[in-house]
Amino acid sequence: MLEDKVLEEDWLVACRSTDVKDKPIQIMLMGNRIAIFRNSKGVHAFKDLCIHRGAALSLGEVKDDCLVCPYHAWEYNSDGACVTIPQLPKGRPIPKKAKAIKYSCIEKYGFIWVNLAGNEPELFPYPEMEADGYRNVIWGPQEVNAKPPRIIENFLDVGHLAVVHSGFLGTESHREVENYNVHWEEDRIYSDEIAIYQPDPDGSGKPKYVYYTYEILRPFTVRFTKKDKETDQLMTILLTIQPVDESKSIAYGILSFSYDPGIIDEEIISFQDHIFAQDKPVVENQKPEELPLDLQVELSLVCDRVSIAYRQYLKKLGVQLGTA
Repeated sequence: MLEDKVLEEDWLVACRSTDVKDKPIQIMLMGNRIAIFRNSKGVHAFKDLCIHRGAALSLGEVKDDCLVCPYHAWEYNSDGACVTIPQLPKGRPIPKKAKAIKYSCIEKYGFIWVNLAGNEPELFPYPEMEADGYRNVIWGPQEVNAKPPRIIENFLDVGHLAVVHSGFLGTESHREVENYNVHWEEDRIYSDEIAIYQPDPDGSGKPKYVYYTYEILRPFTVRFTKKDKETDQLMTILLTIQPVDESKSIAYGILSFSYDPGIIDEEIISFQDHIFAQDKPVVENQKPEELPLDLQVELSLVCDRVSIAYRQYLKKLGVQLGTA
């Protein structure tokens, strides 16, 4: 298990809602093996370990709303209490110690979120998912051999768009980034609108400036909104990272459109996969692998203000996983 009190007490993405069907599944979260299952009462997350002989509960089944161990058919209810032990003689009480370790678990925005500390803080808002007139597309999973803060900072990095994604999200002729500020409010960290010249931002084939606003929601969850000032059309991308273990992460996202982009969901996902594939080798080979929170370790520019704010935010919270 990776120890990080800040992250353990936060909601971390575990998988997509669609991944949890009739059978339990196993996911890894901060080095913890977790069984996630669905019953009539909702979605639940247990430590993937039967207290009897250490079997993986995720290999079992869901029966009568209980998670059944595949080894000796012990049955655990939604609260983690063992309610059936077939090997006990009739009338023999179930030992009080016969319990599964239960984690807090919620289903929202198309994903399953787990809190390893058993807390239930308020989840960050994502109004696009609940507003009328928005089209929302779930993206991921994408495995990355990198630590979450490096992946998040890449998403917040405006300067690389016209280099790594030239021809798609920027052009070689427009690599300069105008000055902008980052605002810290009580419950928000967000940037000014940043002008970005793109070769075809709306599918019309016409190059023009669009305006990105970046926002830091949680240590491993961020977003940006792209605005076309000619049409007032908005596109938002939320990125959230599942910290699997010491060196592997899984990226997920939501792409939200206030307009009809004119393509099907599969094409939207394919394009996002292509953009992410351009970022992936860069992120997987950055050194140090941990994101330096000391701003003197790496040279930053004015255009890196969102990245700087993210590092300051992680340091303020005391996040340890993936930082140096």
